[in-house]
Amino acid sequence: MSKPHTAAASGSEGGLLRELTLWDAIMIVTGTMIGSGIFIVSADMARHLGSGGWLMLAWVVTGLLTLAGALSYGELAAMMPKAGGQYVFLREAYSPLWGFLFGWTHFLVIKCGSIAAVAAAFAKYLGALVPAVSPDAWIIRPITLSENYAISLSSQQLVAIVVIVLLTGVNMRGVRSGKIVQNIFTVTKTLGLIALVGLGLFLALRGVPEVANFTNAWTPRDAITVRPDLSFLPAVTLSDGLMAMVVVFCLAQVGSLFAADAWGDVTFVLGEARNPRRDIPLAMLAGTFLVTLLYVLANYAYLVMLPMDKIQNAPDDRVASVALESVFGGAGGVLMAVTIMISTFGCNNGMILTGARVYYAMAQDGLFFRATGKLNAHHVPALGLALQGVWSVLLVLPRTRLHDATGALVVDPATGAEQFGNLYSALLDYVIFAQLLFYVLTVAGVFVLRRKQPNAERPYRAWGYPFVPAAYLVFASIIMLVMLVYKTQTTWPGLIIVLTGIPAYYFWKLRRPVSPRS
Repeated sequence: MSKPHTAAASGSEGGLLRELTLWDAIMIVTGTMIGSGIFIVSADMARHLGSGGWLMLAWVVTGLLTLAGALSYGELAAMMPKAGGQYVFLREAYSPLWGFLFGWTHFLVIKCGSIAAVAAAFAKYLGALVPAVSPDAWIIRPITLSENYAISLSSQQLVAIVVIVLLTGVNMRGVRSGKIVQNIFTVTKTLGLIALVGLGLFLALRGVPEVANFTNAWTPRDAITVRPDLSFLPAVTLSDGLMAMVVVFCLAQVGSLFAADAWGDVTFVLGEARNPRRDIPLAMLAGTFLVTLLYVLANYAYLVMLPMDKIQNAPDDRVASVALESVFGGAGGVLMAVTIMISTFGCNNGMILTGARVYYAMAQDGLFFRATGKLNAHHVPALGLALQGVWSVLLVLPRTRLHDATGALVVDPATGAEQFGNLYSALLDYVIFAQLLFYVLTVAGVFVLRRKQPNAERPYRAWGYPFVPAAYLVFASIIMLVMLVYKTQTTWPGLIIVLTGIPAYYFWKLRRPVSPRS
């Protein structure tokens, strides 16, 4: 067996091979952004906003925010083309502690929780085609751990685990293997999304069937009342005045921001890009622009094909499936299930490929397990990939025991069987706020580093500086503030998860001195 690589190889950073072209980087950006979100989150957004105009505006604003963030990240990527990306940016802009807090949360929940959730989404849609893949087909029946938690293994969970193990194995074979899978699945699912958009445009040209979505585009219909977690704050709807409008609009955007997340993951593989100073900024711009365009047009297609109440009340929020079924019947649902399986498989490959590079960079700084900073014979951090895979698999197994408003356990009315949620879903709810916080800190890092390192080489400077980065900071901060005040049950636990990294940081720091790579 070949010894692990620790020394630099020719044309590489620390033994990492610079295999990724501009096209590969664009495929990573596009492929990690497009998962299952675009096919489902519009239902919850429509329940908040109640009209086609507001729904479209929310997606446009999300797209502009994402583009502003990508334009800002581009400067940092060109300035510091090293493995770890966002971790390195935060470390250099603030301190090793801030870089560690990002990496800690990234491993503990953000990345591994996302890998578990996307693998489960693949299994869920496979179950629509293969009934044996079911959340109720037990291999190991739920074992109660406490009043709120259990652990189990169903056929659906098993499929999710197989997907994680398979893609982790593929990426252990080298970045070339990972990028081939990424390119194939990203092209395929992008074509599928283009087909959905094309169908919507075709129907629109023939005469818009759902006229009400466009003739009364700004009049909310059946929009929900947003009730805050804090009792002293008022419940609001979109029509209750300017402040209420801001609150509802910001909370609705949580869904679209989730669907458009992961656009910065390509920075994690800066150490493997052939021309990182040029290609990564271009890839983020091209990828986010393409995905933004497709997302806005996909929602236009939903509004063409479905009345607002069908979007709001889509079973399991499967808006895209309901839209295709409205045109093609049952075959449309099957077609969309296959499309989402392709989408989630490719998305997971991209997250697995990029995610382990953060732990690799942390280990190089003495802030994570030393073994995760070593490369295998294929020049990839195999032990980091394995650790990421193991933790993602473990997050698939725990279940949350659901309770109704009275505190009683939720059961299936037909069978009387207890119903369960998934732990990773709850954890992801907690860290959406934390993820946005790290985005804000990273974009703010553009300003910080302009002051701290004014003479540093900057092959690319953030377009529209200081206005574009500042606009991102203002709008993202408003969304964070609304979440912090109105959704305390999810935002505050997210902050606690981040803060648990502080004692962990000092544990690693005491084990060995922190020496960030130059």
